[in-house]
Amino acid sequence: MDRRKFLIQSITAGLGVGMSSSFPMSSIQDNGETRITILHTNDTHARIEPFPKSHPQFAGLGGVTRRSTIIKQLRMDNPNTLLLDAGDIFQGTPYFDEYHGALDLEVMSKMGYDAGTLGDHEFENGIEGFNEVADKAKFPFVCSNYNFGSTDMSFLVQPFITKKIGEIKVGIFGLGIDLDGLIPDSLHKGITYLNPITISQKMVFILRHSHHCDLVICLSHLGYDYNGSKVSDRIIAREVDGIDLIIGGHTHTFLDQPEAFEKRDGSKTFVSQVGFGGIILGRMDFVFSAEKKVSNAIAINHVVNQKPQL
Repeated sequence: MDRRKFLIQSITAGLGVGMSSSFPMSSIQDNGETRITILHTNDTHARIEPFPKSHPQFAGLGGVTRRSTIIKQLRMDNPNTLLLDAGDIFQGTPYFDEYHGALDLEVMSKMGYDAGTLGDHEFENGIEGFNEVADKAKFPFVCSNYNFGSTDMSFLVQPFITKKIGEIKVGIFGLGIDLDGLIPDSLHKGITYLNPITISQKMVFILRHSHHCDLVICLSHLGYDYNGSKVSDRIIAREVDGIDLIIGGHTHTFLDQPEAFEKRDGSKTFVSQVGFGGIILGRMDFVFSAEKKVSNAIAINHVVNQKPQL
């Protein structure tokens, strides 16, 4: 048995560990409300195992087996659950040097990820390198502000997807950061970066009006915030209406709670990001009325540690 197959089987075995939850709540309430749970990660950077116990900040935290355990329990609590990633799955540990991202994608597939977007490090081995391991992902990649032109990635990445979770229709689209200056031009040749504000407005219109989505989620690798005019998640949240949740990445920002942006129509756009390395599993619960309108939103992030407490 090769090491990658052994690791995957070990992780799968870890799914059987049970834990109690301090937030028991059925997916469908007596008053007709429906609860959708959104679980999310970002910038996991090939962190298959926990951080070493000698690490000065994150000793013993993280690890895909522990994350799998938490995900399994949360799905048992609420079958109406989505698991999403905001990019930079690749690069960061010797596992990437050895498996070039294939192991990460296989493990994420075993955990049942529903979608992910592209980070700049997904281009670490170029377009060809991504193509070589993309079939290990049994979930779709979404990115709407890259024009992939005639590259092979045009067949591998979708601008958006929709999913029916119970009676709620969810639209998910992705945004990638400008690769110029981050990744050598030769590694992303043929891909054009498009204005994420304009593209987000277009995606929201398509998902809300053409696909009649009740919940719209943006998987963003733009970064949480910057000094100056560089487009960030906070700018998207302020300038684009109709997004319920922006799950961010790239800047490795640890947000204890999502930031809420009040919109003119009384709705809110939430921005969340959970650092890097799989230390935190992000969680956002949306409660929908019988009329399929968001009536409440609750954030409860979970630290991925030796003895997870839900």
